Amino acid sequence: MNTNGDIIVGLDIGTTKICAVVGEVSGNEIHIIGIGTHPSTGLRKGVVVNIDATVSSIRKAVEEAELMAGCEISRVYAGIAGGHITGFNSHGIIAIKGPEVTEADVERVIEAARAVAIPTDREVIHVLPQEFIVDDHFGIQNPVGMAGVRLETKIHIVTGAVASAHNIVKCCNKAGLEVIDIVLESLASGETVLSAEERELGTALMDLGGGTTDLAVFSGNNIRHTFILPLGGNNLTNDIAIGLRAPIADAERIKIKHGTCLSEEISPDEEIEVPGMAGRESRKLPRQILGEIIEPRAEEIFSLIKREIYRAGMESHISSGIVLTGGGAMLHGITELCESFFNLPARIGNPKGVGGLKDVIQDPNFATAVGLVLYGARQDENSQVKVKEKGGFAGILAKMKEWFKNAI
Repeated sequence: MNTNGDIIVGLDIGTTKICAVVGEVSGNEIHIIGIGTHPSTGLRKGVVVNIDATVSSIRKAVEEAELMAGCEISRVYAGIAGGHITGFNSHGIIAIKGPEVTEADVERVIEAARAVAIPTDREVIHVLPQEFIVDDHFGIQNPVGMAGVRLETKIHIVTGAVASAHNIVKCCNKAGLEVIDIVLESLASGETVLSAEERELGTALMDLGGGTTDLAVFSGNNIRHTFILPLGGNNLTNDIAIGLRAPIADAERIKIKHGTCLSEEISPDEEIEVPGMAGRESRKLPRQILGEIIEPRAEEIFSLIKREIYRAGMESHISSGIVLTGGGAMLHGITELCESFFNLPARIGNPKGVGGLKDVIQDPNFATAVGLVLYGARQDENSQVKVKEKGGFAGILAKMKEWFKNAI
């Protein structure tokens, strides 16, 4: 854990909102002391498409968090998502040089596992060890000190487009912030919404964001698979806007207030008021129409996620069920639809494991930002997130910081 009194800031740069959460380390606990949010207009499907708009949104969210926390924010852990993110598993094997496994052996076997061809326009974001194998002994989390002649490891490698990551760092730097690290958003969310039992037995975490739906499969206390689907809550909103012939802003409001994934449970007598476009008069329509628009799109998202789970052979690793988080998890009936679709128990994942303003952040919208705070606080003691690229993405970050320093 970091030094007592340290300030750690998580910055969730999402498609629909920018969220900054400030945490203060107090003993072995982390207290949330500040929160700032602002609508995001410069991203599409998790990727920056307008730098100036993104910088403006980041500044406003950070200013709000600074005002609440009573401190100045200069360094952040930034989340990354988007369709450009890919994850895959790899395997490495080496001979143990001495009588027992050393830290150097662990580093060598991880280097052997990550020695795979990666396109020049992509860089490694995370190298996450899943397990170590000493001779024929499987499932070892820390092999240092064990006797043997052969050391193997299974790892999960997450890569992203260099340009997309560069743009996130550039936006933060232009907003006056230094990026300590870039973190996969689904990995960060898992830090705060999953219980130890779920991580051990196996669960699928689905982060239902505005532009993307992020999947992370955890099992054996490690991450087994990651996947990002470029569909999210904005697709639901667009469907509603088209189906009801309503402005996008009103479609979003209708989705939040009246939306449901269970169209069969809606009474035929229920009505909703739909504002007209371009000055036309508002209309009253059966609420059942809204359910019939939302439910098929939600089923499509679940269908594509289910297909990916089976394609990756992860169906046996989610025995404890599914955890839904992100803004889309607030949609009425989403949990019931998920349970019936996957035939597995499902629940809403709210942030936990923190103190301070914990009542305020009891909302799946804050899962990624709170998770980024926990990620930063646990870096030194969590071996999963400690293993980083020596010359890969960490090197890219260092070069970016130097470039911006020289440009000022």
